[in-house]
Amino acid sequence: MAVGIFDSGLGGLTVLDAVSRRLPDVPFVYFGDNAHAPYGVRDAEDIYNLTTSAVTRLWEAGCDLVILACNTASAAALKRMQEHWIPADKRVLGVFVPLIEALTERQWGDNSPPREVAVKHVALFATPATVSSRAFQRELAFRAIGVDVEAQPCGGLVDALEAGDDILAEALVRSHVEALKRRMPHPEAAILGCTHYPIMESVFQEALGPEVTVYSQANLVASSLEDYLKRHPDMYGSGTESRFLTTGDARAVSNKATQILRRRVVFEHVDPI
Repeated sequence: MAVGIFDSGLGGLTVLDAVSRRLPDVPFVYFGDNAHAPYGVRDAEDIYNLTTSAVTRLWEAGCDLVILACNTASAAALKRMQEHWIPADKRVLGVFVPLIEALTERQWGDNSPPREVAVKHVALFATPATVSSRAFQRELAFRAIGVDVEAQPCGGLVDALEAGDDILAEALVRSHVEALKRRMPHPEAAILGCTHYPIMESVFQEALGPEVTVYSQANLVASSLEDYLKRHPDMYGSGTESRFLTTGDARAVSNKATQILRRRVVFEHVDPI
């Protein structure tokens, strides 16, 4: 009954932690493509090829349902995968859906015309690839009108978090928030559009100010996944044990993951397909 969770590196552990708390009886197989991280500076074709390779690994591990806990992969690869690549008996879901549901206060199945929502000024912090894809703005426009989105590409932040350099990461967060606020001085909401960024959520909140609502994806994804599995119990895979897989240095990745989750995590090395 395993479910797969994929990320380019360690950021998806924030999602894994939330879904594990929400669904403690479900085994999760986590795949981090640390050898190729970060994805946010790669082109769309490269991201697509790396993502399909990783998802194939998770299918082989007994996961019929895979969550792309990577905004870059969700933005640059998911639509093409769903249209041309994923077989009928498998599912791959992204992380934008729960976020936009929360922001627009409407369910994904609500196909009524876009309407005005309470929040008018939204700051989006994401990787350069996610920002350039405009995937978030495109999906939001299907459901809401009159929302001004100012996107800030946060170059270097994922690298700093993957390296465990919290001092550099905090400095980068403050720099990126400052750059965005020069263009949008008074955002009402901020989207942390990369699953690495919740590691620095308190720094984002402090830099933005208490009047800004910060949307972090992990808990939203967990709630959405629980609801999805209730509606689609057939999508539990055949896998029976939780595993941690990485294309990187298993020992180094395990140590960093242990620091993030504050519990011992042991990754297995797998070679890229």
